[in-house]
Amino acid sequence: MGACTLGPTLIINPGSILYCNLNPACASQIINEHIKEGKIAEKFCYKNRAGEIIPNLNDIPFFKNQKKIVLQKCGVIDYASIDEYIAHDGYFALAKALTMTPEEVVDEIRKSGLRGRGGGGFPTGAKWAMTLNEKSDQKYLICNADEGDPGAFMDRSLLEGDAHSVIEGMMIGGYAIGASKGVVYIRAEYPIAIERLTMAIRSAHETSLLGDNILGSNFSFDIEIRIGAGAFVCGEETALMESIEGRRGEPRQKPPYPVQSGLFGKPTVINNVETLGNVPQIILKGSEWFSSIGTEKSKGTKVFALAGDIVHKGLVEVPMGTTLGEILFDIGGGIPRDKAFKIAQIGGPSGGCLTAEHLNTPIDYESLTKLGAIMGSGGLICADEDACMVDMARFFMDFVQDESCGKCVPCRIGTRRMLEILERITIGEGKEGDVELLIELGNIIKDTAICGLGQTAPNPVLSTIKYFRQEYNEHIKKKYCHAGVCGELFLAPCQNACPAKVNVPGYVALIAAGRVREAYDLIRQENPFPSICGRVCTHPCEGKCRRAQIDEAIAIADLKRYAADYVLNSGEPLVNLNYPKNGKSVGIIGAGPSGLTCGYFLARLGYSIDIYEEKSVAGGILAYGIPEYRLPKGELKKEIDSIIQAGINVVYNTKVGKDIIFSDLKSKYDAIYIATGTQLSRKIGIEGEEKSGIYHGLDFLTDINMNKKVKVKGVVAVIGGGNTAIDAARSALRLGAKEVHILYRRTIEEMPADKREIKDAIEEGVILHELVAPIRFVGDGKVTGIECVKMVPGKFGKDGRRIPVEVLNSIFMINIDMAIPAVSQYSDLPFIPKGEVGVTDWGTFIVDPETQMTTQPGIFAGGDIARGSDVVITAIADGKNAARSIDIYLGGTGVLNIGEPIRIPMEGIEEGITVEHERFQMPSLGLKERAGDFDEVRLGYHKLNATAEAMRCLRCSRRSIKEK
Repeated sequence: MGACTLGPTLIINPGSILYCNLNPACASQIINEHIKEGKIAEKFCYKNRAGEIIPNLNDIPFFKNQKKIVLQKCGVIDYASIDEYIAHDGYFALAKALTMTPEEVVDEIRKSGLRGRGGGGFPTGAKWAMTLNEKSDQKYLICNADEGDPGAFMDRSLLEGDAHSVIEGMMIGGYAIGASKGVVYIRAEYPIAIERLTMAIRSAHETSLLGDNILGSNFSFDIEIRIGAGAFVCGEETALMESIEGRRGEPRQKPPYPVQSGLFGKPTVINNVETLGNVPQIILKGSEWFSSIGTEKSKGTKVFALAGDIVHKGLVEVPMGTTLGEILFDIGGGIPRDKAFKIAQIGGPSGGCLTAEHLNTPIDYESLTKLGAIMGSGGLICADEDACMVDMARFFMDFVQDESCGKCVPCRIGTRRMLEILERITIGEGKEGDVELLIELGNIIKDTAICGLGQTAPNPVLSTIKYFRQEYNEHIKKKYCHAGVCGELFLAPCQNACPAKVNVPGYVALIAAGRVREAYDLIRQENPFPSICGRVCTHPCEGKCRRAQIDEAIAIADLKRYAADYVLNSGEPLVNLNYPKNGKSVGIIGAGPSGLTCGYFLARLGYSIDIYEEKSVAGGILAYGIPEYRLPKGELKKEIDSIIQAGINVVYNTKVGKDIIFSDLKSKYDAIYIATGTQLSRKIGIEGEEKSGIYHGLDFLTDINMNKKVKVKGVVAVIGGGNTAIDAARSALRLGAKEVHILYRRTIEEMPADKREIKDAIEEGVILHELVAPIRFVGDGKVTGIECVKMVPGKFGKDGRRIPVEVLNSIFMINIDMAIPAVSQYSDLPFIPKGEVGVTDWGTFIVDPETQMTTQPGIFAGGDIARGSDVVITAIADGKNAARSIDIYLGGTGVLNIGEPIRIPMEGIEEGITVEHERFQMPSLGLKERAGDFDEVRLGYHKLNATAEAMRCLRCSRRSIKEK
């Protein structure tokens, strides 16, 4: 069947009803419902991501989108019955071939366009023709079943499910080239395949389909099995022959080629299992039929073994030219756990990686060669955003180096040197020049190794460097693994994922131990906004939590909020231990999260800090862009007051460029940090956007938060899929809207808003329309309707997401009373003269990614004004990094004053006693209580629940702490 993820499976005919993920206890229920009562047992049927039940095998995308030639009998016939094979046209192709001349058979294979399925794709017909033309008293045909690529199991599955098709293909090949002996070379790790192949050969002998004078002809052919020890290099054709001959499996120099002097010095054809599996179908149905499938130069189908981070692992067979995206997403079901696709490693250790920008690439020999990859035998390993490319390159190089036969110096020693460099990089000991050295070594090995395996050994390293050079640089220069894989470079995956680098396992352990005040202090060492981040952070830390591999990720953000609420509501004074004043001053523009964070850390270092804020309150987007039901003003004020008391002077109601000019600030301060954020709503650019009744998202939320009178009634349409759109929709409901519709041009899974906020919005009554795009606002002066068009996912974009395309003749109208476009925000920088500081086409500052200094010395920028509309935690991280850079710029060490060290408890869950338990949910207001009210929805943890949730932590950090 091929669908590993769905197994064990059962198909009941007629009707092709598939039951999946079964166990013995399911049998009686299926018999009772399906067989006795005549109705489908839906409980055991396949369900798609939307929960829709799909009983029929042929309607399930995994099967529907395949075209099976080689695998068509697998799972259909009894592998042990030669009679069933014959009943499904088995050995009919052999009978037909024996009525043809060998030249005609070879010509039919040549015209079909069949190419070798085991590596570089050499034309099978050409190889057979060369061997046919060789004069010899003995020729051999070898079936290469030494499938050694990690994650590959195509050949094994074909031999286990339909060994007779391979035998038939070998017999036709033997007849075509004039061989009387065939050898199947298979690794010892495939005992079931060996057993079933042996059984099939015996059955063929017993029915006189193998042996002398087959089917009454003059053709005689026999097959023997040779079992290899599992050396990867024996997949290389000349090493394979050395092994069959009883010698150590090492490659031979070529020429002579096997077709000239192969096994025991005789002309030999070597084809892999899948190639031979195609042969009977080509002879039976004709070369024109086969060549009509696939692309111009790559004919037929290809079997792939889908493995790694993909929903449906297993074997798939698709026409050549099927795009990578179609294989991974339409058939494979995409990436599990809502993770983003990162790469597909194709061709095994000798292959290369394909990235999101290659999802539209047709998978055929020519396209892959252009990208520096190879088809290989068909292993296709998918990796999500949590994969580290340096570590993946290290894994494949470790495999290749371990499997190197050692015959030639480039492969034996060159791969060892490459592995040593990669290992150094992954443990934080990489140095400048390592990447260049890897490239140099890789190219030398490609040019000088003896065999194809050695020549392609550097491919994974070279391709990951080509597409992910930045990851190598981060490992070497910053000692940082973005994916959270290289454990020597971080404390724990959650801490590594936090842009502010908060010691997450530390404060979770302190909460579990009842030391909540110390937990709060530990958070503030890296992030002065524990309360705010506990409420509105997008919590990337939870996406990396290893507890999710067992049940659910730790509620890291909720625990952060618990610690903050506990301390800020306790009435205990907060103590800030600042260094003495150093006589230097820094001016900051914008009292949002980034500006306040920068000011907080600089004030603790002894700098005099003035923050200029245009509005009457501090907080920036926190104060005017987030509704109170998510972030109460009282809680925001407490947090900001705790930051300001570190020694920050906020100058309110002062707009730079109007109330004070930028040049005066430059002369007044030793350095300036600009953190004005993105304050202006971006228009969506469709007809009628100037009509009254259209209220842009950020303006709408700002007016609500600034206590302006905002009238909402009737039907409201919100356009967008981010947090601003969700906040605007839920706020409109609370202000009295009869209905609120969200229009989003992509799928709900692709909405960038927080998943919990989307869920809450739907529960509160917001109507979400996915794959819908507005094209025109309608109305005479005032908006009364919005004309929309339905969309469908099209080709993949460079970011790995499908680009929505319009459905023809699908325009429809929604009658509305108010529209709220909420697609994005942008910045306005009127206070800086043009050309004085570098600005991008998007209106953001050009900054050094390491120091955040702009193109003008002494002027720094961070947050949304430097990176575009983003999230709170990245703005905080920018503020902290800018404080460090400003300190260095002004003569300091760049070491922040984070306070006294806090002892972290080492106690925690012991290995082997982890008990599955979903996260402890934070209580929330009921739906009725939320109606018409802006009270905070999430009520916070009780002490007992917070402690219990914290105790779920696996304490991944203990290894790092003990080692360091």
